[in-house]
Amino acid sequence: MKYLRYAPVFVLVLLLVAPFILGGNDTRIDADAPQVIIVSPHNEQIRSEFSRAYASWHLEKYGTPARVTWSTPGGTSEIRKLLISEYTASLRQGLPPGGNADIVWGGGSYEFGVMSKPITMEIDGETRSTTILAPLDLGSAFLSKIYGDGLIANEPLFNKDGYWFGTALSSFGIVYNRDVLELLKLPEPVGYESLTVPGYRNAMTLVNPGMSGSVTTAFEALVERRGWTRGWEILRRMSANARAFAGSSTKGPLDVAEGSAAAAVCIDFYGRYEAQRTRAAAIASGADPDRPGRIGYVDPPGETMIDPDPIAMLRGAPHPERARRFIEFVLSVEGQALWQFPVTDEGLGPHEFELRRLPIRRSMYVDHFSRFIDKVNPWEIAKPVENPNRAVRSFITPIFQAMALDQPFEIVDAWNAIVGHSGFPADARNVITAADVDDPQLKRMLEAFDAMPELIGPEGVVYDLADPSVLGVVKSGWFKAGWKDADLWPPEADPVQAFRRDAREFFRGQYREVVRISEESTG
Repeated sequence: MKYLRYAPVFVLVLLLVAPFILGGNDTRIDADAPQVIIVSPHNEQIRSEFSRAYASWHLEKYGTPARVTWSTPGGTSEIRKLLISEYTASLRQGLPPGGNADIVWGGGSYEFGVMSKPITMEIDGETRSTTILAPLDLGSAFLSKIYGDGLIANEPLFNKDGYWFGTALSSFGIVYNRDVLELLKLPEPVGYESLTVPGYRNAMTLVNPGMSGSVTTAFEALVERRGWTRGWEILRRMSANARAFAGSSTKGPLDVAEGSAAAAVCIDFYGRYEAQRTRAAAIASGADPDRPGRIGYVDPPGETMIDPDPIAMLRGAPHPERARRFIEFVLSVEGQALWQFPVTDEGLGPHEFELRRLPIRRSMYVDHFSRFIDKVNPWEIAKPVENPNRAVRSFITPIFQAMALDQPFEIVDAWNAIVGHSGFPADARNVITAADVDDPQLKRMLEAFDAMPELIGPEGVVYDLADPSVLGVVKSGWFKAGWKDADLWPPEADPVQAFRRDAREFFRGQYREVVRISEESTG
């Protein structure tokens, strides 16, 4: 019976180990070679190319074979939650943290920032603490050679304490199906506002940001760059147009490629890859190579951000030296060439799949830019947010879930009532708000539709979430439980989920009010 105390740890280990048992390794790699174990959300194409190239690089550099064993339990957000649970359980049981994998790779810098912070708990008067990530010293000369000044648009490309290192650069945009747009009589989207028009109703796939760190980053960039008010007006209309809310960031591009959705928000390389894959298949079937393919991708000007895709060594890595070598390989010219070079049978570049990602190594843009498939230099297009609000990200998931994911029928009913009103512009090509219409009934409907919740703080102070200046206070007091003694939510409740519940009721009431107003007689 004494072994039952370890049951939570065993379950978490099984979740991490199961993907190894079920497969996922490249059969062309020596199965008996020493392994490095990597937990990652990366797709099969990335895993295949890096497995092959790492084995070749390691054999040439060290004279010995090497292989990668991959664990792919979900998106970055799921991986972070799983690792937090595993390391927390180890602390609670007094077991050494980690030991099941060497590296975590893929996602956004925010997720890796969370995993860099200590997990601390009190057990029988003893303070126990650990981090999920283990700091790694690659040397200042090496880092300078890779990253230059280490910044893009004032954002870091690696963690100065060595907890994580950027391996590629990602932006976020719109993947779309030209055939479906033609059927809907819609122009190709140029920005997120394009997706807010009534013509996109039931024609978009969006992803739950609670399941995808990359989608959270995309929505955060939209809200930060377009402003808190405008950003949520855009997200609310996109949500009302959605046909589905997916649980994975890869689902949107797949829906678009198969024609079940006209457009989706995605990471740049997912969109570019689907555009390339479907066009190559069409040309192979006899399509005109000079015509654009049926799948397109666009980075909305001024509405996206550039974010590093980090890699890190895990605390308790069973093979720390192999982990270090793999990280050095990913940052080498051989590793970086995989991201953006065309397929080749020899030399630098991928052998089977063109990955269409932007390298992070600065020298690649000087020494090898002519070989890039996408002639994009992110340092030339990246611009910092003018007035950044670090609290915004914490609100993206709970507000989005409460606003749309928790009540997809109510938001659609309200939106249909609005766009079906005789005063709504039939030729709308951007966001229409209450300020843009003259009809008093429609104006009231739009005001109700776009309203934001108010939150009651200690001593009855009201915090209006339409005002972004209150976000920092609310985040600290409510989300970080700084107000836990103010009796604002049940003591056993998660304060973020309590916020989501209250916000859900607010939004539901607003949507029903929109429908009620639409049913009023206008005389």
